[in-house]
Amino acid sequence: MNRLIDDFIAQFKHGSMMIKLLFINVLVFLAVQVVLLFFFFFALHGDNFIIQYLALPADLNELLNKPWTAISYMFLHEGFMHILFNMLWFWWFGNIFLTVFSNRQLLNVYLLGGLLGAAFYIISYNVFPVFETVLPIAKALGASAAVLAVVLAVSAYMPDYIIYLMFIGPVKLKYVAIFTVVFDILSISSGNAGGHIAHLGGSVFGFWFGYQMRNTNRDITEFLNKVFDFFRDAFKPKPKFKVHNNSYKTRSDWEYNVQKNRNQQRIDEILDKVAQSGYDSLTKEEKDILFRSSNN
Repeated sequence: MNRLIDDFIAQFKHGSMMIKLLFINVLVFLAVQVVLLFFFFFALHGDNFIIQYLALPADLNELLNKPWTAISYMFLHEGFMHILFNMLWFWWFGNIFLTVFSNRQLLNVYLLGGLLGAAFYIISYNVFPVFETVLPIAKALGASAAVLAVVLAVSAYMPDYIIYLMFIGPVKLKYVAIFTVVFDILSISSGNAGGHIAHLGGSVFGFWFGYQMRNTNRDITEFLNKVFDFFRDAFKPKPKFKVHNNSYKTRSDWEYNVQKNRNQQRIDEILDKVAQSGYDSLTKEEKDILFRSSNN
């Protein structure tokens, strides 16, 4: 058991951002199920309290008292099939995402896609009269909006990239994206309206990110890196300054920067090739270079 736990810790510590986010979703799901089981065995009331505490409320007054739910809801799943399908989608498309984008960009798209999905959900429930009667009790939960942001991001960036679907065969990403968005739009009035509306919010952000990267090479999530860096630096222990007079060290740093610039230039050339001719035009060596850079 200790070896199993150590293996999970090592996977989380050294794995990609996709692995980290997947682990967090699964661990939150298991923790919630343990709490619900505890309430069940001891016949305690309020067994749904943990869901109410972490799910995103549509009511603005309740949201002001639970601002953390704008983040926590996108890691919260109530049923096994719900988390299973969300994590399968995230696994498939997260792997594709990391062949062309970085770990930090995956985290940013996941979070910002989930936040825009939350915004779509809250605005819709407070604007449209059809939701007036359910507004006080309506809650949203699940990673679907965040996951669909990742799906639409790679679909917009590499629309002609081909995946193979069971019973269907080869399909281009753009058709998967179109089907997903159209399905959500048509399903709003059929049930789970809030969930489908949140999906659209995540899809909009993902498409915006992928479109900007493909056409202008502009990362619209860059500001979030600065936010994370600010808080990381604020809580990082201040090192003691030491002065070294070491010409070899200076030379090594110079050589390192030269090599780093060469590597970045190579990556930029490959990304330009993807933008012009598509991902499938890359050689195996170029794909390996992109894969290694995304893990870094």
